[in-house]
This record gives sequence, C-alpha cells and structure tokens, in this order.
Amino acid sequence: MTVPHRFDEITETLARQSIELPSWAFGNSGTRFKVFGTPGTPRDTHEKIADAAKVHEMTGLAPTVALHIPWDDVEDFTELKAHAENLGVELGTINANTFQDEDYKFGSLTHSDPAIRRKAIDHHFRCIDIMHATGSTDLKIWLADGTNYPGQDSLRARQDRLAASLAEIYERLDAHQRLVLEYKFFEPAFYHTDVPDWGTSYAQVSALGDRALTCLDTGHHAPGTNIEFIVMQLMRLGKLGSFDFNSRFYADDDLIVGAADPFQLFRILYEVIANGGLGEDSPVRFMLDQCHNIEEKIPGQIRSVLNVQEMTARALLVDRAALDKAQAEHDVLGANEVLMDAFQTDVRPALARWRASRGLPEEPMRAYADSGHQRYLAEQRVGGAQAGWG
Repeated sequence: MTVPHRFDEITETLARQSIELPSWAFGNSGTRFKVFGTPGTPRDTHEKIADAAKVHEMTGLAPTVALHIPWDDVEDFTELKAHAENLGVELGTINANTFQDEDYKFGSLTHSDPAIRRKAIDHHFRCIDIMHATGSTDLKIWLADGTNYPGQDSLRARQDRLAASLAEIYERLDAHQRLVLEYKFFEPAFYHTDVPDWGTSYAQVSALGDRALTCLDTGHHAPGTNIEFIVMQLMRLGKLGSFDFNSRFYADDDLIVGAADPFQLFRILYEVIANGGLGEDSPVRFMLDQCHNIEEKIPGQIRSVLNVQEMTARALLVDRAALDKAQAEHDVLGANEVLMDAFQTDVRPALARWRASRGLPEEPMRAYADSGHQRYLAEQRVGGAQAGWG
C-alpha cells in the first residue's frame, strides 16, 4: 500500500476550490413528465440567490451563482448584484436560453431563416448586457439545435450558420469576458445535434479566439465514454473553460454529482489536478447543473458540493511520485494501486476537522437539517407562484 500525502499538505489547494451553483437548481424542476413541487421553493430570483447563499454559508464552497435568462430576468440587475453581495455571494455565469421559444422549433443560431437567427443572436446580446450589469465574465451557450430526420436540413449549412452566429456574439464581448460553448450528443434533437461532442465545440470555439472555450457537462456523453480523457485533451489544448457537474445513469439525468459513479468523479478530478486545473491561474471554472425533482433543493446542493470537495481531496492525495515511478517502470498493477489507495482513503474526518478550523460546520448536511431553516422557508414562502423550470 502506498502512503498518501498528509492531509494538511493539500488544504491550501482545497481552499482555492469554488463551485458555482445554478439558480435553477433551487426552483421546481425535473423530468418532462412531472415536476414535483417542494414547500419553500423560491418564488423569484432573489429567493433563489438567498438559497444559494445558504449553501455557501454551510460549506464555504459556493461563492457564485449562475443565472439563466430569461428564467432569472429582472428589471434591475445592478440591484440584483447588490442583493447577492449583501448575502455573501456574487453573480456568475450568464446562461442563454434559445430552446423554449416557438420560433426556435427548427433551430436558433443555426436556423435557415436569417430573421430567427437575428432574434437568437440578439438574445445573446441581451445576455452580454446583463453580464456588464452583474460583473459576470462568462457567457455560456447550450443549443437544442439539431434535426430529427435524415435530409431534414443541410448538416454543413447548419455548421456554417452556427459559426457565423457565434462569431457575431463573440465580437460583442468585452476583452475580459469569455464565450463558453457546451455540447450534448442528443436530445431534444434525435438524428443529429449541431454541437454533439467536444470535437465540434472545440472546432467552433477555436475559430473564434482565445476567449472562446468549451464547457463539459458530465452527463452529456454516450454510455462508456471516457470523460476524463476528454478533460485531459481539452486542458492540453487550453480549451476547457468550465464544467457542468452532475451525474447520470442512463442519459442526461441531471442527478447529484457523484451519485451514479463516485470513482468516475474521482478520475475526472485527478485529471483536472494533474493538468493544473486547480492552479491559481487556471481558466477552468467549476459549476453544478442539476435538477432536484424529489429531494429538497438546498440539501441537494450542499450534498453536491461536498461530493466534489471529497473527491477533490482524494485526488489530491494521489502519491504522484509513486505513480510516476510505477508508470516509468510499466508497473501496471502498481500504478493502478496508487490511484486506488487515494480513492479508497476516507477523507471525511479530516475534512470535518478542517471545516471547523475555518469556522464552518463540521458536517454541513446535519448542521442545515438541525438549523430549522427548511421549516422556516416552508412557512414563509407561501402565496406566490414558485419559480421553477421554464
């Protein structure tokens, strides 16, 4: 058995870790068949941010909140920014939405009709204006664009139209802002998706410039895909801009990160660390993209960020010298054992002590449950329309 590094040697790196929370995770959301309501669900964007701030208060891991436009549209984003800061968090990534408007039935940025493409581009311009007001540096684009049947549209023409649309959006960004293009291999389009994989995203953003990068959603891959290889390759190419962490059993399930395959999460985070993703100057941003359909929202997000933190700690405990030696000697089993030793290390007691030393609850899940805050929300948030998916 290899001996992992002492825990106190990794705390400086752990302290740098931050995981952005999605505002929509605090609303009622879930499958397309039924969305189950939860008592105390936020009634507006201000209450979503308050719930995100509670997660950060409990964990110290989530200092920023991603917004989704138009779900989180408000009259005064400068006021919303001040509201977030008063609660101890900041507004982060602005996510564009071009998948719920009737005009986008056959595409948005890839549509054959210039007027509809213009509408989609203008929506992204609006998102950039919001970025100016909130101080956000990232515009994240995920497209539902694609086709359901062979011959429905020209695959090449759609890529050309996408490239032109993205170029116009990218040109609108300020010098400190980034465009991050997400990919998804299917759904809602079933024959082909216009940005189905990391290679297509990489090809499109590479043509734009240095401030255009790829977003990797851990649920957006075919079964059996080696996601950690994609992580390594994008980091090697300098084009991994952000993660959308979640977990999947079958497709884009949007379950709590690490729920389906904790070892996969460990392997991904090991590649992040090995390629400098937790360095002080790393361009990689970490965020969640999850729905909580049957579980309570705030505890679901607390559990999620703790799962990422725990697997990060385990990945940091990999004995890199021993691993390098085993790899150089082609010691297949020895190298694998080094990784497995770190993965099987129970870091929870050490993390609890470290949290206490930083003035945080040793066990955030229990602390939140004991606080009575969930009952308070259920009593206070009545009489309004709950803010959920769509």
